[in-house]
Order: sequence, then structure tokens, then C-alpha cells
Amino acid sequence: MVLFLRGGAQFLPRYFDDRELAYLAKYIIKRVAMGLLCIFIVATLTFLLMNLVPGGPFTAEKSMSEAAQRALEAKFGLDKPIGQRYLTYMSDLLKGDMGPSLKQRGRSVNEIISSKFPISARLAGVAVLVSLLVGIPLGCVSAYNRGKFADNIIVLATCGIAIPSFISSVILLYTFGSKLNILPTIGLNSLASYIMPVTALSIYPTAYITRLMRSSLLDVMGQDYIRTAKAKGLSNFKILFKHALRNAILPVVTYVGPMLAGLMTGSFVEKIFTIPGLGRDFVSAINQKDYTLIMGTTIVLATLIIVANVIVDILYKIIDPRIKLK
Repeated sequence: MVLFLRGGAQFLPRYFDDRELAYLAKYIIKRVAMGLLCIFIVATLTFLLMNLVPGGPFTAEKSMSEAAQRALEAKFGLDKPIGQRYLTYMSDLLKGDMGPSLKQRGRSVNEIISSKFPISARLAGVAVLVSLLVGIPLGCVSAYNRGKFADNIIVLATCGIAIPSFISSVILLYTFGSKLNILPTIGLNSLASYIMPVTALSIYPTAYITRLMRSSLLDVMGQDYIRTAKAKGLSNFKILFKHALRNAILPVVTYVGPMLAGLMTGSFVEKIFTIPGLGRDFVSAINQKDYTLIMGTTIVLATLIIVANVIVDILYKIIDPRIKLK
């Protein structure tokens, strides 16, 4: 791994010397091992809690006879003891097999995730990009105009933190979809169809990033090295982008990693706008007690969060070379 990292370090020569590459390799190996342990714990807890919930995936189907329910339970192994089912599932999971969906007959969980995840990831990527492009500049403007009219307006706008995404989705759907009829309300078939779901997904993170950026930048602007830069006559533009922003943006990077991982596995917004992403299936799986699909999406979410945290830690080193990975 050290040789691999050394080959890629030519693009970042001032951040990683040979010693840092060794630390980075050990750090990644350690985090991967810890990540695997976390995924194992998450899978175990999800499996146990899921099976403690009364009922089953077939009990809600009133039109189905008890004999048919028992036959389906036997087909999917739900009639076996929970310990045996757990060992069977974990054994198949180690082979990369998440099993068949209990409600989407004839489809495996691997197939569902592989077909739906790219849609959710694309929507999440656009939403996060919008949140960063809007939230970071607003936070900087608010910090540089502390106590002024622009700061008060921006701080007031960050009340979007208190608005859940499903509320903003309904408002957007009713206003621009039903009343004004200027935006498509179903699917992601055109660029215009991205506007409402992306807006609904990005309102909260944009407001949060704005407030986070404002408070972090205000703290950085009070440091001695910033006052020294001002005393030397540097322009506000150079002070912001060369000195202040690199340190102030670290909390934003910390937040964006897990947020992106969470949005990439889908959200309730996809169900409202009838987007064929992973979030819609995840919500349906919970309602229908599709055990295998719940397990699959939960494991994917845990994996993405772990990977995002590792990437964020490495970005820390790139943004601030003083940080040591040990």
C-alpha cells in the first residue's frame, strides 16, 4: 500500500513525504479494519432488532392464506431459528450475496441496490454541490458583514435548518408542480425535474453549512495570524482565500462527508417525487418488513459513512499540512 500511495503522492508532493506515506498506509489499514468491525456490529444489531419487531413480511397480506404464508416463510428460511438464519445470512454476506428481496419477487437485493443506487447518488451529488456552492459563500459574506444588514438577512435565512425535507418537498410540489405547473413532479427525466428534489434536499444542509461556515470563519478571523496579515496590508480577498478559508472550512468538510453518504442511500424525498432511487425502496422495505432489503441498504449506508470519514480525514491533511496522521 505504501508503494501505491507513493506513486500517487507525486500529485501532492508537499503534503506527503515517505514518512507521512507510511503513516497514511498504516492509518488506512487501521481504519479499514475498524470499519469492517463496525459493519459487522451494524449488521448484527440490525438483524436482531429487525427480527424483534412483531409480525413478518407476509402477515400483512390479508388475502394470503396461512398455508401460503408458511410456504413462503419456508421458501425464504424465515421458519428457522433466528440464530441459524443469522449465521446463514452472514455467511452469504461474506460471499457478497445479500439474498433475495422478500417483497420484490424475482429480484435480489444486490440487483436492486446496483440499479437504484446510481440514481440516488446522482441526486445526492447535485444536492451536496448546490449546498456547498451556496452555503460556503453565504457563510463568508455573513462573517465579513457581522452585525450588518446582510448578516441579519443571511442568519434569518438559515432558519431552513428547522424545516424538514418532506415539508419543503410538499410545499414545492404544491406551489411549482400543482398550482403554477411549471416544473415536472415525477421522476428525473430532464434537467428541470431535478430542481424541486434538489432544492428540497439542499435547504437543510445549505442552511447548516452557512451557519457552520460563519461561526468557523469568525473564530479564524480573530486569530493572531489574520491580524498580522491585515497589518501587512494584504487585501481581504487574499486574506480570505489564502489564510482564513483553509482553516475555517475544516468543520464543513467534517459535516459534508457523512451527509453525502446519508443522501447517497436515498431519502424520503425520493418517495414524494416518485424518483426510482434507493431511498424509495428503503422506505417501502421498512413499511413492508422486507428484511433482506433493509439489511442491504443499512449495510451500504454504514459502508459509505465509514468510507466518507476516511476520505474526510485524508482531506484534513491535504487542507492543513500541519495535521499528522498517526
